[in-house]
Amino acid sequence: MEQRRCYPRATRGFLFGCVVAVLLWSVVSAEIRYSLSEEVNEGTVVGNIAKDLGIDKNTLKARKYRIVSASADPLFHVNQNDGILYVSRRIDREEVCAQSSTCLIKLKTVLENPLEVHYVGVELMDINDHSPVFPEEDKRMDISETVLPGARFQLKPSRDPDSGSFSVQQYRLSPNDHFRLEVKDKVNDGKIPILVVQKSLDRESAGSHSLVLTALDGGKPPKSGNMNILINVLDVNDNAPVFTEDVYSVMLNENVPVGTTVIQVNATDLDDGMNGEVIYSFSNSMNQNILNLFDINPLSGVIVVKGSIDYEEKDIYQIEIEASDKGFAPLTREKSVIIKIVDINDNAPEIEVTSFSSSIPEDSRPGTTVALISVNDLDSGLNGKVICSMDENVPFMLTPSSEDKMYSLVTKSPLDREKQSQYDLTVSAKDAGQPPLSSEKTISVVVSDVNDNSPEFSLSPYTFYVTEGNDPGVSVFSVKASDHDENDNALISYHILRYGSKENKITSFLNINSDTGEILALKSFDFETLKTFQFQVVATDGGTPSLSSNVTVNVFILDQNDNAPVILYPVSSNGSAEGVEEIPRNVNAGHLVTKVRAFDADIGYNGWLLFSLQEVTDHSLFGLDRYTGQIRTLRSFTETDEAEHKLVILVKDNGNVSLSATATVMVRVVEPKEAFAASDVKSSAKDEEENNVTLYLMITLGSVSLLFVISIIVLIAMQCSKSTTDYTSKYLQETNYDGTLCHSIQYRSGDKRYMLVGPRMSIGSTIVPGSNANTLVLPDRRGTEEVDGLFSFLV
Repeated sequence: MEQRRCYPRATRGFLFGCVVAVLLWSVVSAEIRYSLSEEVNEGTVVGNIAKDLGIDKNTLKARKYRIVSASADPLFHVNQNDGILYVSRRIDREEVCAQSSTCLIKLKTVLENPLEVHYVGVELMDINDHSPVFPEEDKRMDISETVLPGARFQLKPSRDPDSGSFSVQQYRLSPNDHFRLEVKDKVNDGKIPILVVQKSLDRESAGSHSLVLTALDGGKPPKSGNMNILINVLDVNDNAPVFTEDVYSVMLNENVPVGTTVIQVNATDLDDGMNGEVIYSFSNSMNQNILNLFDINPLSGVIVVKGSIDYEEKDIYQIEIEASDKGFAPLTREKSVIIKIVDINDNAPEIEVTSFSSSIPEDSRPGTTVALISVNDLDSGLNGKVICSMDENVPFMLTPSSEDKMYSLVTKSPLDREKQSQYDLTVSAKDAGQPPLSSEKTISVVVSDVNDNSPEFSLSPYTFYVTEGNDPGVSVFSVKASDHDENDNALISYHILRYGSKENKITSFLNINSDTGEILALKSFDFETLKTFQFQVVATDGGTPSLSSNVTVNVFILDQNDNAPVILYPVSSNGSAEGVEEIPRNVNAGHLVTKVRAFDADIGYNGWLLFSLQEVTDHSLFGLDRYTGQIRTLRSFTETDEAEHKLVILVKDNGNVSLSATATVMVRVVEPKEAFAASDVKSSAKDEEENNVTLYLMITLGSVSLLFVISIIVLIAMQCSKSTTDYTSKYLQETNYDGTLCHSIQYRSGDKRYMLVGPRMSIGSTIVPGSNANTLVLPDRRGTEEVDGLFSFLV
């Protein structure tokens, strides 16, 4: 065997590490073998194959000298320029050959022209590049405290990928008093560590032991690996429970609630797990009476009250308690508990109602007996002395009876069901014990109704506005009354009070629903015939005897535009609205030709008449005042003007749907002398006609004035009858108006409001429906533009 040292060649551009290669020349096998350490750097020279095989290096490239390998990532390669074998990458012997004792890599090299095959063997030499490794870093072991010394526990060995002397050579155990280490050699598995118990274990002294097992290989210096061993000492039941107190004694009041804690006993056990868990129970020697009164929690040792504790039955109890662990063979210890019962005032007074009237009339006199009450207390002495009482803020009281511990519940003041219909009376009974005990009992007393309240109307008086022309048989308004009583005493029926006077004629056309108070008109109202009327409605309850009350109902009829204007002048002999007027030709502009007079039975806007020229032969000659009906000349006559002119005047009111009439005036233009002659002839006839018109006018004015005065008187009387609400008259007189018509109220259906209209007024003056007592609301519109107009007819 020949040993060589290799250096880097001058032709290469990098440094090679120096390695020692041993060239083995075998003549027998005709094979070259090299030795190489693992983990050498890439590019390390393994050997000069061309030189060792005696091949001319100058022919290597031409003969395509190469290594034949099936691996995509070969470990070695040969340089065709010089025939030197190099390491292609870092080589791990444990990766290539695992743990084989000898690691030999065979390479097949080929030359062409002629074909030659040469074999090269490379043996990888192991180095100590791995530390021992345990299968698990932490090992937990459970060992009973009853195990005997000498017990053996085999552990999993450590593994070292290195081979030979670099593998695991020895184990060491951290110093302790209870365990030692033995190592067993196995041919295939190497050295096996064994843990041996050398001293008895006691869980109560040390519940666990922590050890460190170290594995070392044969390197210099050696490498090592550790495994932490945690040994849990398993418990055995070798300790009995021990109570924390020598004597258990407690005081307990009688009559404590069920579930009250009496006392808690406590015992401890040094064992672990089930062997150290303590459960509590009563001793088997306990009699059943005590078991019915007390109970114990098996886990906490709390003794609680299970039944009724009465000092009068027994004043002391002695209970035997057992504490046991949960071991396979449980250990038990007993302890006595002394319970002393304390006497208290444990009987509260008892209230009993022996005689009771659940309902009492509200007109009962003071002193009326409602119920008889008896009280009782099972205690004696002061504990059995009882005092009864009740709330003083009720119209009832308790009065002691001649018999002991008996009371009477009586009324002490008048009752009123409408203020309070039921009383829940609480009677309290209290003894003289220390501390005192008391009890209460609630008695419900119902106050029954008597008919002591008359029906009450929601308004007094009622005021309604009804538009004329209403549909007969349809409800026009309603009244409503209520009664504070109940049941039949609060059942109200309605009827209209009818007299044998003029009002009886009006009320005969009215009907009322006795159940609802709805009032129906059996005929249509006519404003021109009836403007206002009054009647009374009586509400009667269903009590025995019955009570009643009445209310005054004021009804105002509102005007509708149901009358067309009537022409008063001109009127011909046959009754048609036609006339002839003669004027001189020489009159000046502004001359009064005539005045058309008309009358409308309606009032307000419905009776407010306006005049207009519907037809005229010459618009430049005559003019018509739309408010007064006066016809005047607009200019002087000329020679070319016609001698006769026809004027058709349209007179219409201002209702929502206007009604109208027409009048025809024939104007003849004559010479001044003819005019004077004609005037003399006509004067007598005209005076007679005017006298008739004046008579009709005076009659009409008198009728309207009389109706106006009657309305004012009625309204003033109604206003005086009301003490809380101001009432404004429905009819107002304008003092500055010099005509014949008064102001009036007109309902505008299109605007759904009431309008106050008149000859000189503000258009926006309205009656607001739903205002207080349906009063007239007149905004202050002084200073605004006023509209001059005439109503109903003009003088």
